[in-house]
Amino acid sequence: MNILTELAQIGNRLDPKGAISFPIYHSSTFAHPGFGESTGFDYSRTNNPTRQVLEDAIARLEEGTKGFAFSSGMGAITTILTLFSHGDHIIVTEDLYGGTYRILEEVFNRFGLQVSFADTSNLEAIEKEILPHTKAIFTETPTNPMMKIADLHGIARLCQKHGLLDIVDNTFLTPYLQKPLLCGADIVVHSGTKYLGGHNDIISGLVVVKGEKLATRFGRLQNSLGATLGPQDSWLMIRGLKTLALRMKAQEENALQIAQWLLNHPKVTEVYYPGLKNHPSHATQLNQAKGFGAMLSFRVKDSSLIPRILKSLEIISYAESLGGVESLITYPATQTHADIPLEVRARLGIDDCLLRLSVGIEAAEDLIRDLESALR
Repeated sequence: MNILTELAQIGNRLDPKGAISFPIYHSSTFAHPGFGESTGFDYSRTNNPTRQVLEDAIARLEEGTKGFAFSSGMGAITTILTLFSHGDHIIVTEDLYGGTYRILEEVFNRFGLQVSFADTSNLEAIEKEILPHTKAIFTETPTNPMMKIADLHGIARLCQKHGLLDIVDNTFLTPYLQKPLLCGADIVVHSGTKYLGGHNDIISGLVVVKGEKLATRFGRLQNSLGATLGPQDSWLMIRGLKTLALRMKAQEENALQIAQWLLNHPKVTEVYYPGLKNHPSHATQLNQAKGFGAMLSFRVKDSSLIPRILKSLEIISYAESLGGVESLITYPATQTHADIPLEVRARLGIDDCLLRLSVGIEAAEDLIRDLESALR
């Protein structure tokens, strides 16, 4: 079935009363039909009908075994990290979301989880970090905010060769554009807050795993840790997913136009967008995905321009997050990546001249006019 049809039909024909929009089951607990009997729903932390519709939908979309919905993207990542034990080692993308960096460096290192940060766009660099006690590779692609592309097929081969768990953060591209499990990954994670929800009105996280054994183990962790998504938010996620394809198509078209315009602006020194043919991993992205997404970063000539740009924008909002229908701009050095040490940010290129843009569904000409006025 075409993904457009799958998205539009999420929840339809599932309600016994015939509701087209699947109902919100606002109940913490469910009655048993009889002694030793269950409807399949006993307690909403463990399972809820509305959440199950969402979890089944994301599993189908990512073509995995089972889906899991969490109260935030960080709740999802935290649960993934509890798969590992004291003394285990994992390799993680070096220019990743600052929240992921923070939880690894400030929380899980206290429990003995060892982490190496690597350029996951370079297979040789990854393999050099593999140790006898390495258990997984955790990849963001495209990376945040430098928009580097990992070779998902190559990383999957590395994981198979060394017996490692292959985890991919697919937040930026969504299953509409990229399906890491089909490239060989074992686990896919999303901040559902972003493109999957799509309207900047919900916080959520989603995970899809491959294989019944891993699904059973992960399900026990989800239930034990309890960071599950509530029924109201599950319903909002279902509603958001129904328009994912339409939104992503419009946002990607806008992003390419803006990236091309920024390339020629005299006050912009670099543009990072994998949809540009001069991007070093343009061909790799074409080999593993249907598109390039709607996230881009760009560098201006002088950091003194940053405050004026951010104050002058009238359509694009200076705000955290990404992936909604409204265009947002962030300053990674003080927002999303503030928890990463200055010397690390400098090495990765996350300097005082870098801006990250989440392109929305507004008219491209209006967004370009807004940027042009602010840069002037």
